[in-house]
Amino acid sequence: MSNDQYSSFKQLFAQEKRGIDYRIVVEDRGSDVLIMAPHGGRIEPGTSEIAFDIAGGALSLYCFEGLRTRPHGDLHITSHKYDESQAIDAAEKCEVVVAIHGRSDRDDPETVWLGGLDVPTLEEMGKQLKLAGFSVEIQTGDLAGAHPNNICNRGRKGSGVQLEVPKSLRNELKANFARLSAFSEAIRRTFSPEQD
Repeated sequence: MSNDQYSSFKQLFAQEKRGIDYRIVVEDRGSDVLIMAPHGGRIEPGTSEIAFDIAGGALSLYCFEGLRTRPHGDLHITSHKYDESQAIDAAEKCEVVVAIHGRSDRDDPETVWLGGLDVPTLEEMGKQLKLAGFSVEIQTGDLAGAHPNNICNRGRKGSGVQLEVPKSLRNELKANFARLSAFSEAIRRTFSPEQD
């Protein structure tokens, strides 16, 4: 995004204070799947909570979280420039990376936009989300997650999945535990579709 204050984490870390402006959460659970919220906390509100719930106690987790209410671009580093070393390390240990992002309601307040280079996985994820009652659309434009350097595509396969969750749906998932559980279970079923 052109309105990002920083174009690299080196720049961000030189200006921002860990524990005051941001925090990084890394949980290596030895899984083949990494769930991440690269713009978590108050950068794209609700994405950390979704990532934590999907990961549960089994899947590996990475969150970069803004701790103060600020303009979106203050701590947002676009996904194909995402060079935070712990994120890259976590991604490279896993077969598949699933990145949870937030987007505005402007175009559609209900539909989850799926992108990334792992087409079979994102198609299965779309199927599981639809079965759970969510609206899904596979993206081909700016939010398609198709850049090879996108953090979702930095896993061992070189391809991953990016979810763009609209603000209204993020708010609903935060307020409705049953809906959040259904959403998270649908994502997890992507990796073990034979389970109920």
